[in-house]
Amino acid sequence: MVSATPEILPFVGSLSTRNLALLSVAAAVVIFFALTLLTRAKSNSRGNSVLLVGPPDAGKTAIFSSFVYNQALPSHTSLQINSAHVVLPPSKTLRIVDVPGHPRIRDQFREHLRSAKAIVFVVDASTVSRNAPAVAEHMHHVFHAITSLPPSQPTPKVLVLAHKTDLVKTGVSSSSVTEVAIARVRTVLERELEKRKASQTGGVGVESMDAESESELGGLECGGTAGSGFKFSEWDGGEVDFIGTWVEVGETKYGEKKGDQDGLRGLKDWLEQLLH
Repeated sequence: MVSATPEILPFVGSLSTRNLALLSVAAAVVIFFALTLLTRAKSNSRGNSVLLVGPPDAGKTAIFSSFVYNQALPSHTSLQINSAHVVLPPSKTLRIVDVPGHPRIRDQFREHLRSAKAIVFVVDASTVSRNAPAVAEHMHHVFHAITSLPPSQPTPKVLVLAHKTDLVKTGVSSSSVTEVAIARVRTVLERELEKRKASQTGGVGVESMDAESESELGGLECGGTAGSGFKFSEWDGGEVDFIGTWVEVGETKYGEKKGDQDGLRGLKDWLEQLLH
């Protein structure tokens, strides 16, 4: 007696059109959630540190003490890194790192890049015009470090803080002082960074207080047309935000206002949004 060999049907062929459609939908849902979890994991892999960087006397330590000690304490030029954890609304913990701006130690911010969620470059808006070359050089080094990060490491957010807006002298109403300060900082730094970019392209050296060769610095590439000037809005390193701030040493407190004003309100809102 010859036994019949059972026929093996292809799995897909045994499914109805309806079942195939349901299976396709289920697979799409699984892939969607897997990609969502992967995106969140990459986002969460960014650290929880905010680095305050920028030239000396820009006001970084006053901002740091406003968050950490609830008041802007009198300070002098820092020669060591300060760091502390602060709690922002609703209940988010953030580590703030105040990096000195002295040319010999300012690059220590690189040691904290791996844990950086954001980099806040603090500029004294009242003196940026006369200190433009030094400020732009410092920013160039920061931008170079950011754009040199490996692809596997999330890029920190970048904020340029036009600080000390209360010292900016303008001929307009006080309600426009912040806008004037931001525009001044943006315009001055774009002009100086373009000079540095052009000097590198032409093989001409630019003045530097850093030991690293200026000819080896990148970080100023923009996505605009070839030969165009440097623009923050076109920077290849990512989006650059601008906010104007001020503090009154010894009186301005985090969470409090002096009259109807809070000089750090814009920065606080930006940081709180960063944590959402």
